[in-house]
Amino acid sequence: MTSAFMTNAFCDEMAPLTMSAIDPTGASEPVRSQIVRGQLVRGQDTVLLEHLGPLVRTCDLALDLSGVERIDAAGITALISLYRGSCEAGHRFTLTNVSDHVAQILALVGLDQFLLSHNVVRSSHCGSRQQRPAA
Repeated sequence: MTSAFMTNAFCDEMAPLTMSAIDPTGASEPVRSQIVRGQLVRGQDTVLLEHLGPLVRTCDLALDLSGVERIDAAGITALISLYRGSCEAGHRFTLTNVSDHVAQILALVGLDQFLLSHNVVRSSHCGSRQQRPAA
């Protein structure tokens, strides 16, 4: 009984996931940047996919997770989906400014080497656009 109450209370306090664009002026290539704030958890993952799913198919995307302190399996799945969509379209998808806690979780599941940006412009392992098959 107590754990159900605590879970509901926690869910009521969850900040909604929000995103805002960053102007990419001065970049050598068109890389769109989005700042994500809130918790990337079940229920919020669909917000991320609805807003960014179409975007990763049209351009390179750097996702700034500086405002995300909590991520769960649903959030990780959403990031994988965005990464795959980006790769399938021949674009790059990276995560920047990831908190230590979120970075540790991504490392635990082995996604740090694919998603975390060590060089914001070229850190994704999607391969070059010229090497992608046309069909």
